[in-house]
Amino acid sequence: MFAIMTVTGIDSTGIIASVSTALAELDVNILDVSQTLMSGYFTMILRVEFDEAKTSLAEIRSALEPVEKQKQQVIRIQSEALFTAMNEI
Repeated sequence: MFAIMTVTGIDSTGIIASVSTALAELDVNILDVSQTLMSGYFTMILRVEFDEAKTSLAEIRSALEPVEKQKQQVIRIQSEALFTAMNEI
């Protein structure tokens, strides 16, 4: 399954490392990533791939909750198909 993940919040050290480590522990592959800083705010968008038979979106969300709290970020993930459908004109 392909999914889109967003990470947003105040910039701090280790956000990318924390997110990518949590994803690697779940065997979630990062296919594409974009990140930027604007006036101290961090934004990252990731396109990821994982085996839905082994790991669900809910399990990924749960595994990222500690990262979200520790790094004071807002982390969202949804299927790429849903993301695309919601953003097409």
